[in-house]
Amino acid sequence: MHEVVIAGIGQTAVGEKWDISLREMAFYALEIGINDAGGLRPQALYLANMLGPALAHQSHMGTLVADFAGLQGIEAFSVEAAGATGGVALRQAYLAVGSGAVDTAIVVGVEKMSDQTVSNVGAAEATLTDSDYEAEQGLTPTGQAALLMRRYIYEYDPPEYAFGGFPVLAHKNGAANKFAMFQKAIRPELYQRAGMVSEPLNMFDVAPAADGAAAVILTRPELLPKQFAHPLVRISGSSVVVDTLALHDRPDPLVFNAARLSAARALEMAGKTKHQIDLFELFDAYSIYAALTLEAVGYAQPGTGWQLTEDGRLELDGELPIMTFGGLKARGNPGGATGLYQAVEAVLQLRGDAGGNQVKNAQTALIQALGGPASTAASHVLESIS
Repeated sequence: MHEVVIAGIGQTAVGEKWDISLREMAFYALEIGINDAGGLRPQALYLANMLGPALAHQSHMGTLVADFAGLQGIEAFSVEAAGATGGVALRQAYLAVGSGAVDTAIVVGVEKMSDQTVSNVGAAEATLTDSDYEAEQGLTPTGQAALLMRRYIYEYDPPEYAFGGFPVLAHKNGAANKFAMFQKAIRPELYQRAGMVSEPLNMFDVAPAADGAAAVILTRPELLPKQFAHPLVRISGSSVVVDTLALHDRPDPLVFNAARLSAARALEMAGKTKHQIDLFELFDAYSIYAALTLEAVGYAQPGTGWQLTEDGRLELDGELPIMTFGGLKARGNPGGATGLYQAVEAVLQLRGDAGGNQVKNAQTALIQALGGPASTAASHVLESIS
């Protein structure tokens, strides 16, 4: 494989976008990314979208966005893998550029949910579970996460409000992120007073569905001018792993095995250990996912992931900063674009351009996007090139 670098990034603010279309959002992120990459024209476009066919009644989205951006004549197609969509699309672009089949590729993630009814969004999200054995019985992704948290509480008996440290940390970091949906810190007391969404998940345990678009441009370093406009970031590890789609098919539903294997393989490919990672952009769609991910990747023993929020280890100046721009909880969760937002945020950290969210001397980042309860896990290791 050839060395692959991220030459450009782009993102739109995450939130409710009532006055802009799906294709327009994707175009804005794409245009910003191309400009950031010094005007590189891609030979391939990988479009990450999760719910467009169900909500916008639009398939063939890779071609739609390429056409709208004036990129006719290139290779373009869509990728879908539930919440891991952005990470899986990044993997496809990495393989294309690394193999030499493509010189420059752009990955664009986009999602738009705000102009839909809650019931429509819920019905669309239910298609991400096992249709015959979960969705047909009324199980939603949020209900699935609630079952996992209830099982975790039964197995390990953590204290009340044990998971509150994750959303409190996310909102603290999101307060300095101008692209975040929520830019305000919260106190633990507010978490404790929050209403239930799906017991025991309360409002702050669930990342908000949102609109947004993010883009990453990949190429090989020898194709760039020696004096480039900004520091380059290398993708040194990449892995996608799947597990069972349905929770009931797993020996232990509290073990995110795909998350474990995907992170381990990406780290091995990069020649890194988990202790050499300077920041970890994990997939906190639900607070219980954050705890289970930390345990799966090996940063905590089973039943103790929530404890890492208690002593500052996960803060921006801690041993393992996570959710450095607010994670899914404060930045918002724009579905298929989420994995690309993670990549953009990690690149900003490694460039030293993270502003008030900067992790000091950040050189190596691990990012991981999950489809469902780690039914699909996409992990990448990014490194700054000094």
